[in-house]
Amino acid sequence: MEKADTPLEEVRGRVARACKPARREPEEITLIAVSKTHLAEAILPLLEQGQRVFGENRVQEAQGKWPAVRTRFPDVELHLIGQLQSNKAEDAVALFDCIHALDRPSLVKALAHAMDAAGKRVPCFVQVNVGEEEQKGGCAIADLPALLDQAREAGIPVAGLMCIPPADIEPAPFFALLAKLAADNGLPGLSMGMSGDYETAVMLGSTHVRVGTALFGERPALK
Repeated sequence: MEKADTPLEEVRGRVARACKPARREPEEITLIAVSKTHLAEAILPLLEQGQRVFGENRVQEAQGKWPAVRTRFPDVELHLIGQLQSNKAEDAVALFDCIHALDRPSLVKALAHAMDAAGKRVPCFVQVNVGEEEQKGGCAIADLPALLDQAREAGIPVAGLMCIPPADIEPAPFFALLAKLAADNGLPGLSMGMSGDYETAVMLGSTHVRVGTALFGERPALK
């Protein structure tokens, strides 16, 4: 097999190959290029190759980076994939096209208020703590139905569910669990899979994979 010319082509090719055993089409999967901590110069090559969906972890970092880039590439779609503080909800609604971090009632209220004030609705994924890890963000599995009801009542468009499985453990059971939870709650979207496991996630139904290292290399250290 010939080596792909670029990391983007390599990742896209792996997504396509992972689709085959699952009888899925590559077009069903949104590749989110996770550009957190990377400067605009590192992002430009992917933009020039046609990548248009990017993910950032921090609202403030995205505010400093993306407005200028978007003047040149106005069709960029920006996703917030890191935890969101309620006091940053207004800024997040203004900047992002999708939020993957809805995980608690206080954030439902903050986002609903921000969306009402801005006159726009931003699709959100509800993050689920599938590994029941105390140190990790995400809604507890038992609390998911209530949180979904609250989000829907507040007029927040719920795109689906998101998870980050426990590190150093086979992720497939956690991806399968998230897929079942989404199906049980009538949700089409599954934001799951990162650089080390996105192929497994695709085979188990992921609709959005969040890939950083495989596209950009190791992240530069934060200053």
